[in-house]
Amino acid sequence: MGSHELAMRWAEALDGAVAPTLTRSQIEDMLAGVGAALQAVVLGTAELTVAREAASVLVAANYRDAVAVSRSVVVICHDLVADLCPTPVGPDYERIRDRAVVVAAEFAAGFTAALRTAALAEQEATLVATLAAAQEAEAKRQLSEARFAAVFAGASVGIGTIDVTGRVLDANVAMADMLGLSVDVMPGRTVDALLGPANIGRAFAELQRLLNGEADRFRLETDHLRPDGTVTTIDLSMSAVRDSAGQVRFLIGVAVDITERKQLADRLWHDANHDSLTGLPNRTLFFDRLANASPPIGVCYLDLDGFKEINDVWGHTVGDKVLRVVGQRLSAAVEPVDGLVARLGGDEFIVLIEKCTGAGTLAEVSGWLSRALVAPIEVEGHLVTVAASIGTVFLDDVPAAPDQLMHAADTAMYRNKAAQGMRESRFRHR
Repeated sequence: MGSHELAMRWAEALDGAVAPTLTRSQIEDMLAGVGAALQAVVLGTAELTVAREAASVLVAANYRDAVAVSRSVVVICHDLVADLCPTPVGPDYERIRDRAVVVAAEFAAGFTAALRTAALAEQEATLVATLAAAQEAEAKRQLSEARFAAVFAGASVGIGTIDVTGRVLDANVAMADMLGLSVDVMPGRTVDALLGPANIGRAFAELQRLLNGEADRFRLETDHLRPDGTVTTIDLSMSAVRDSAGQVRFLIGVAVDITERKQLADRLWHDANHDSLTGLPNRTLFFDRLANASPPIGVCYLDLDGFKEINDVWGHTVGDKVLRVVGQRLSAAVEPVDGLVARLGGDEFIVLIEKCTGAGTLAEVSGWLSRALVAPIEVEGHLVTVAASIGTVFLDDVPAAPDQLMHAADTAMYRNKAAQGMRESRFRHR
């Protein structure tokens, strides 16, 4: 599959994700360029930051739904990998597949950042237009002045006017819908009723700065509990409209519903910090947790013995299912000590134990991990028995250089493997 075929598949996957402003041919040309850039990143001939830039191209083309990024991630992890490595076996395939997961995570992060930048630009443009219309209307002492009324009613974002006591004067339909209310019940409501108790302290402090002339505007992100019990996350910008003497006449708030964007960001953070196969924390999250761990700490480094044979004989589908079960078993085994199990890649796993009481505890945990793998794993009619070599390291404090810890754990693991002899994974047809 060439770059054009990849672009066609990608465009097909994105059907329905946007009301396109481009023709299908233009979309495919755009995606062909994006796909070529991402292939270069996967192959290591371009920097990882290119993946973020590629994502911004989609946002600029009006792809702003969560489904656009989720479908794109699938294309990157599957279609793009198949394009670069048509035969799904061997170390090259595994390297490209693992690299594609990293690139997809970076692409997703870039999509979220570009989406936020675009939304904020739109919000700022609306606020500027609304303020200009409001100042003109205020000069005429008539808030129903035509230009202001047109901006107020026609905006796709929420707009509300608030008096100097903090009570709503008026709100447009978009603002009322965002809060789960009807327009006619908005006037007279207080700001605290709209913002919620978690934001009142900061909001009132910022409102006071506006009224005192210490600031021109302020902005905050707030979670609003709607009457139906759902929660809306709102990005609110508020500015003051002043008369010719500089006195505040009223305040204008412009709000954008960022609930979906925040949920998308949370999901993308999870995907970027978790292994796509097993759902376990990945290398990135493991090192983050290690850097902030509560000492003393214990680490168990596991390498499955002879796992390559499973992939070679039965294929990656069986091997992947075995890895998922292994991850589940290891996680369950360390629950008594609240251990963190991460997959580093391939058949390598690592366990972090915070506030580890000593080397004896670490040895006990190592035994739990070994016993967790004793029972055969049934996969597609095969009974697979896996074993692991385990290296352990106990430290009184968090290491300043995590790589040294990994090297020590890796050395201990290979020392164990050499002492016990290579224990191959075994499998048979049931």
